[in-house]
Amino acid sequence: MNRVFITGIVLNVVFVVIEAAAGWWAGSLSLLSDAGHNLSDVASLVLVLLANQFAQRKATERFTYGFGKTTILVALINAFTLLLMVGAIGWEAIERLHHTHEVNGLAMAWVAFAGIIINGATALLFFKDKEKDLNTKGAYLHMVADALVSLGVVVSGILVFYTHWFWLDAAASLIIGIVIIVSSWQLFKDSWRLSLDGVPNNINIDAIKTFLLSVKGVTSLHDLHVWAMSTNTTALTVHLVVPQESESLIGFVKTELHSRFHIDHTTIQIEKDVQTICDQHC
Repeated sequence: MNRVFITGIVLNVVFVVIEAAAGWWAGSLSLLSDAGHNLSDVASLVLVLLANQFAQRKATERFTYGFGKTTILVALINAFTLLLMVGAIGWEAIERLHHTHEVNGLAMAWVAFAGIIINGATALLFFKDKEKDLNTKGAYLHMVADALVSLGVVVSGILVFYTHWFWLDAAASLIIGIVIIVSSWQLFKDSWRLSLDGVPNNINIDAIKTFLLSVKGVTSLHDLHVWAMSTNTTALTVHLVVPQESESLIGFVKTELHSRFHIDHTTIQIEKDVQTICDQHC
């Protein structure tokens, strides 16, 4: 996985340099905006790579759960940074709509076409594991969005070249901003929820309750908590009320929770019901 992120970083760093230089030379705000967006993607990939390395560190006496939570914090930072960037892009685009600048449409189109190839290839790198990790999914969605944005810049560049409607460059920048918001908003919501120890999107809490109550011997449950320890590790704690404590029951429940719901870290507290306690001691 780290090799995939490193490859993606290298590809996008090279393209950011080319796109920024071309945008400056052509006077294209849409190319500069897209270069800035791609630069933020590079920064996010670097942060994810560092977070993945940090998350592999062993737990300590002060951080007893380890450092997996850093991957969630990075996802939140990346999403928030992208949303801030939209504001900057939108401000400059509105200014340029009022004061248009001459733009080299042909240069816009060719550089953006290269962006489709680079971003599309990078997206394919993340496609296989996009459903296994929130940060990987975020990287995949960003690259797909970047490829679509580049396609839009190609179209606007061709139109500018043939029509000399230079305002299309600023309009394309506004569209880029909208695409960034759409592609980043779900990532922002998911990372925000996980940072507050909310239930991960791929976990059906009602299905877990139904399964636990279907286990032979379990009469009721309470204090069920499910949260993310990292972007790809889920934890669960629960109190199960059973007539008699059973180690085999605990082992069975842990195995089934892992195979059915991909729960990686499970803590089960067994409690005897009131009637059983009364029968034994009253």
